[in-house]
Amino acid sequence: MTLSSMVVSRDWPEVSVLECILSSLQIGVEVEPEPERARAKLGKSKIDALIVDCDLEGSGKFLHGLNGKLNSIPVMILSSRERCGSFEDSEADFVFEKPISVEKAVHTLSAARNLILDGRLRYHRHTLQIPVTIRCGKNKRLQAELLNLSQGGIAVRSRTAIPSGPVQMEFALPGSDKPLKAGGLAVWSRPDACGIKFTEVKPAAKRDLQLWLAQQYLTH
Repeated sequence: MTLSSMVVSRDWPEVSVLECILSSLQIGVEVEPEPERARAKLGKSKIDALIVDCDLEGSGKFLHGLNGKLNSIPVMILSSRERCGSFEDSEADFVFEKPISVEKAVHTLSAARNLILDGRLRYHRHTLQIPVTIRCGKNKRLQAELLNLSQGGIAVRSRTAIPSGPVQMEFALPGSDKPLKAGGLAVWSRPDACGIKFTEVKPAAKRDLQLWLAQQYLTH
């Protein structure tokens, strides 16, 4: 899977180093040497990471103008050694100095990539149609069809309405020989569907679910 990034800089030797590292990490890069043009582009397209060269004239105004609009993506500050310390307390997720150390940049950008993927995976919903058993109340057991799955819960289709409140669920992930069991809470419902939030998942089952979802996300 290729992610996307924007580098706001006209320090071409350093940009070349960044492009090489980003490419090796499967992160596409768009270079914009003009902060105002970068601002306009960010308003029209979505990126996964932003790298700003704070030695570039107008970069401070550019960052200030973002006003938290990019709080869902990592922001990295690139600066010369004498100016780098002034950004350590900024809202940037990462700060690294010029001239770029390839080893440190690889470490920084790898961490940023993991941060991006972690955020995506946390909210990603995978469409999936498999049977799921729902238990609610003392003796009520329903057969339903799972519609989508995330780290936080599931949506199911059921011919019988599922009442709001605590439930127990059980289903088998494709390729797994053991059922995944979890406690949940029915948080929304329609005549033909219901959303259930996970409230109790054993650590081993939670890990299996996270790995399975990550595999599906990264291969599609």
